Amino acid sequence: QDLPAASLLALLLLLEGGMFSSHSLPPALLEKVFQYIDLHQDEFVQTLKEWVAIESDSVQPVPRFRQELFRMMAVAADTLQRLGARVTSVDMGSQQLPDGQSLPIPPVILAELGNDPTKGTVCFYGHLDVQPADQGDGWLTDPYVLTEVDGKLYGRGATDNKGPVLAWINAVSAFRALEQDLPVNIKFIIEGMEEAGSVALEELVEKEKNRFFSGVDYIVISDNLWISQRKPAITYGTRGNSYFTVEVKCRDQDFHSGTFGGILHEPMADLVALLGSLVDSSGHILVPGIYDEVAPLTEEEINTYKAIHLDLEEYRNSSRVEKFLFDTKEEILMHLWRYPSLSIHGIEGAFDEPGAKTVIPGQVIGKFSIRLVPHMNVSVVEKQVTRHLEDVFSKRNSSNKMVVSMTLGLHPWIANVNDTQYLAAKRAIRTVFGTEPDMIRDGSTIPIAKMFQEIVHKSVVLIPLGAVDDGEHSQNEKINRWNYIEGTKLFAAFFLEMAQLH
Repeated sequence: QDLPAASLLALLLLLEGGMFSSHSLPPALLEKVFQYIDLHQDEFVQTLKEWVAIESDSVQPVPRFRQELFRMMAVAADTLQRLGARVTSVDMGSQQLPDGQSLPIPPVILAELGNDPTKGTVCFYGHLDVQPADQGDGWLTDPYVLTEVDGKLYGRGATDNKGPVLAWINAVSAFRALEQDLPVNIKFIIEGMEEAGSVALEELVEKEKNRFFSGVDYIVISDNLWISQRKPAITYGTRGNSYFTVEVKCRDQDFHSGTFGGILHEPMADLVALLGSLVDSSGHILVPGIYDEVAPLTEEEINTYKAIHLDLEEYRNSSRVEKFLFDTKEEILMHLWRYPSLSIHGIEGAFDEPGAKTVIPGQVIGKFSIRLVPHMNVSVVEKQVTRHLEDVFSKRNSSNKMVVSMTLGLHPWIANVNDTQYLAAKRAIRTVFGTEPDMIRDGSTIPIAKMFQEIVHKSVVLIPLGAVDDGEHSQNEKINRWNYIEGTKLFAAFFLEMAQLH
């Protein structure tokens, strides 16, 4: 393991008189904390193993998994209490399911360590629920038994999000074990329903805005990945998402194509024409006005993309794609992060079994979504898409009925990278990893970031710990031991950097 070398590097950087920064952290304390983390890494891995063993699946609405979720939240609450935190487990009531049954929602943990008014207060958000996992689905190991192979820790939830939550807790425990004063006041908000849409969380945040969140200065989330295998990153923006269905209906029953083919406006033909009108072969969205509110590109932003380390060849090979729509790193990143995209997901009601069946579906529903970027507005996009589809449909002179619905509307999120906590996170990364971070955005949607920014009105930063190939939500999800342990050091250094701001 090259871990002590990283500590040595950190010490050298600090002794250089803060080679990278205008101030330096207390090197003796930092070295002590890093050493403690290195020496106790097997214990940290063991705790992660215990947490991964709890099958806290929030997606499948069955009582057994709900019991596991409650057990997971109780274990986390107990861990925080043992660190000396004041812990409240907030009862979230129950969730009504479409089939009429109701299941209890696991509690949300609100915890606080320290309330020194002279210190800054940093709040960490994480979640302890996971996506479904079954060894029969292509896992090489039991997904609920953390298994180490070549420094990779495989298990469901290892990177999303149990590993990062524990890294933050481990960083706190290092200061506690060394009987060192925590450099900042720390709060935790930890939920168990993120993978199921964070049921009832927004109402709780709204309710606690002037209580639990009143003293909070900064919010940290660690629930995404780097864009590289070895180079750390800080995330300052995510795309939003508008999910649409478009239903075309002639009647409830299907038709026989021998009896009715040639004399009907077929719903499937209408739908294919509608879906085909949305996007062209170069990925350009054809909905009029859709690009009107997209933020203009600045010189500074282009330079950010140039600085990011992305090996296009490696990226293409690992994606198993023959060719992308764009040839340069900058264009790829811009179309993933700062331009909207439209994807067609599927058709409900169509014949999709093996074999040949001469059916004309009586009604079909197309599903597509648009990833939104600053400064697009969800309700404006809804109107633009509806108007466009109505226009295309009217030109077909079809006697069928068409209904467009937006089933999900999540706004994009972007932060100011010159906020003090972004600068502190950058310095902490230089200290631990000896390199500048990639400043990245995420092409997917992390609604919680926007929610905290809008309700709590505090600076939100995403500090991912996992490597690009961690496979969150996928088979063989993992976190590298190196990322987990160095990530723990990163959070410890971040606490000290945040203390310098106050």
